[in-house]
Amino acid sequence: MRKFGSLAAVVAAVLVVALAAWTRQPAGNAQGGATVTGKVKFTGAKPTNPPIDMTEEPKCKAKYTTTPTRETVVVNPNGTLANVFVYVKSGLPASAKYETPKTAVLIDQDGCHYRPHVLGIMVGQTLEIKNSDGILHNIKAKGVKNRPFNISQPTTMTSTRTFSAPEVMVPLECNVHGWMQAYLGVLPHPFYAITGADGSFTIKGLPPGTYTIEAWHEKYATQTATVTIAGTESKTQDFTFAAK
Repeated sequence: MRKFGSLAAVVAAVLVVALAAWTRQPAGNAQGGATVTGKVKFTGAKPTNPPIDMTEEPKCKAKYTTTPTRETVVVNPNGTLANVFVYVKSGLPASAKYETPKTAVLIDQDGCHYRPHVLGIMVGQTLEIKNSDGILHNIKAKGVKNRPFNISQPTTMTSTRTFSAPEVMVPLECNVHGWMQAYLGVLPHPFYAITGADGSFTIKGLPPGTYTIEAWHEKYATQTATVTIAGTESKTQDFTFAAK
């Protein structure tokens, strides 16, 4: 009877561990799941971003061969939008927990620009704030659900911060250079993507269910779509923003 009891205890322990691993899914689709892909299209007249005068910052100006501009609206050659934050807004199981990645998310102050212009991070994940210019920068996070901060970086250096609550989006600014802006999406899960040079996005590893997918753009606000997926299937969901 003792051997049977010991065996039962071992089996129970294994089941507990397995259940914990199943409910606490790691970021990055390590356990498979469904995929949502798509493109963020743009229609209408392509807007012109304002030029930036970096005459007073020769170190930054030297990094450009043409006049730099703001990145408010970046329309790709294929008629899509870059810098759109696409994420699962709702539909995930309320009890699901997701590992906080041990790798940090990097934002770099390079050429008197924040790079990248739009980025995502999970709650509790480390944000590395780098100054590659070697001149005075400061980064101000204007969070509402997260505590705001303002970090001065007078030289080439790196600082770190974390965020405690989901928030889409947190504006990032530089008081020294008024044109420097970026936006940070803070989520409790890893199901997000940012469109790049081809305007596409891919969100992997989703469990079966019906989800609200939201696409956020700093000028054109948000659009949402409902997507139902099962098993390991892949669904396509495009978004289209029109010029104002």
